[in-house]
Amino acid sequence: MKNQFKRSIRFSLGIAVITFVLAALFSIVSTFMLDGVLWYLGIVVVLGIVFIGVIFDMLGIASTAADEVPLNAMASNKVYGAREAIVIVRNADKFASFCNDVIGDISGIVSGTASAFVILQLTLGLGFQQDSTFHFTVSVIFTSIIAALTVGGKALGKYFAIHASTSIILFAGKVIALVQDKLHIKVLPDLKKSR
Repeated sequence: MKNQFKRSIRFSLGIAVITFVLAALFSIVSTFMLDGVLWYLGIVVVLGIVFIGVIFDMLGIASTAADEVPLNAMASNKVYGAREAIVIVRNADKFASFCNDVIGDISGIVSGTASAFVILQLTLGLGFQQDSTFHFTVSVIFTSIIAALTVGGKALGKYFAIHASTSIILFAGKVIALVQDKLHIKVLPDLKKSR
């Protein structure tokens, strides 16, 4: 019990550090992308950030819902990415925490900040003041749309994650296998270590 608690503390601290670094990177990249961009291109950037959050939320849920048995059969038939998919399922708690809590939450925060930036650009670009009724109205409407797309997208993603979890995790396994093979970046632990 004590060792599990220590591992949990170590994992939590590691996730906190990773979240800090990724949040800074997301923020820098989104600010850089939005700087000097027309407001309608800024909307595309915001929608892209929302889409990333929805996809990673779906991956996190799928990892907890996926069944290891068909993945074992695929791995024995040498299906590309099946071994990585098994590692994901065996580490579903950590994988889901990373996807849902780290990437998903960062995406939500950054999309909110980016939305405010886009709204300000739109308002000032059309010649209205920041404290105008137009700015307030656009802010309420745009923020509500982004919130609806985020929540609605995550709800739809959860449906797919539960009903097609094995396929989704196999696809994630193939992507991770490709990254590990082509870029030589170790993303997941070895299958033997994941037991």
